[in-house]
Amino acid sequence: MDFHKLAHAVQHNDISWFYKDQNLSKCLRVFHKKTGDSVLHLACRFGKRDLLEQLSLCDGVDLEIANYEGKKPLHEAAQFEQLDCVEFLLQNCVEVDCLKRADWTPLMLACTKCRLPVISVLLKHGADPALLNKDGWNSFHIAAREGHVEILQTLLSPNPAIWNSVSHNGRTPLHTAALHGHLEAVRFLLNRCGYHSDACDSCGVTPLMDALRAGFVDVAALLISTHKAEVSRKDSLGRQALHHAAQAGQLAAVDFLVSTCKVPVDATTSDFSCITSLHLAAKEGQDAMIRLLIQKGADVNRADNKGRAALHIASAAQHASTVNLLLASGALDTLNSEGQLAQHLAVRQQVRQVFEKHRP
Repeated sequence: MDFHKLAHAVQHNDISWFYKDQNLSKCLRVFHKKTGDSVLHLACRFGKRDLLEQLSLCDGVDLEIANYEGKKPLHEAAQFEQLDCVEFLLQNCVEVDCLKRADWTPLMLACTKCRLPVISVLLKHGADPALLNKDGWNSFHIAAREGHVEILQTLLSPNPAIWNSVSHNGRTPLHTAALHGHLEAVRFLLNRCGYHSDACDSCGVTPLMDALRAGFVDVAALLISTHKAEVSRKDSLGRQALHHAAQAGQLAAVDFLVSTCKVPVDATTSDFSCITSLHLAAKEGQDAMIRLLIQKGADVNRADNKGRAALHIASAAQHASTVNLLLASGALDTLNSEGQLAQHLAVRQQVRQVFEKHRP
């Protein structure tokens, strides 16, 4: 029996096909060569409860059959928001917290789709929202990533302490919601749960840094104005929110920090390294960011602890347009602590040509 014909019959609800030549019982022994999907996976993926019921009556049927990824029919039904199939499987006592590759549960997959009815049914049948995947995320982390406040509320009902969990790299659901710009979810998490607005992950990164690195100024404003997040807090590398935003090229975020929050535009990552936002922007070739930083008063010739100005860093990174911008903005080609000029670091012909063009 050809799997593609089987899939076509399922997708188009061709029930009559399954009763030709005893196809109904035969199809249980047919699997996709690459994925290991069975007809039960297909029925749940496309929400064919009637077919699922008929298949369940066949001799030897296994409603918990797994494909090559370890996904079972319940995973498929939950992920593709097929409530009728989820209810049927649970009524037939399949395991509610079955694991895909010892990792994701059906509840976790349902949380990625923000499908509240499916989530509610899974919880009603005993799904555990506190189970962790390989990254240390539980269902609450996943719901925070999607920003669905009602689902966050629903997950707290059976387990009020579920919010108090961090991933393997120390990140909280608050970090996740802030990074993805979910303003109302961030507001809910701060008001309803016990998060500290300056909670740090294993790298010392705070939710404020995450929000501004991704350009979500509204989330940052909430964290600062209402929950007193510290704009000058540094991560394990000494970088502030300003440095994260500048390196990521987030113009509105940098403008907000410098103009509204009065963060010094030449703030350094540490007294030792002396790296500024201009250095970081130059490393990434962020020309628009460099223009903004210079407009805000950044010192174009400020050197780090190795004597490198932004010009050295842009040249070493082979960013021809950035080198041209810096030279046009008054950057001087001075020696670093190793006795090198920025032009000595130029490898690409087009970068060397920029220096030639600006040669006195």
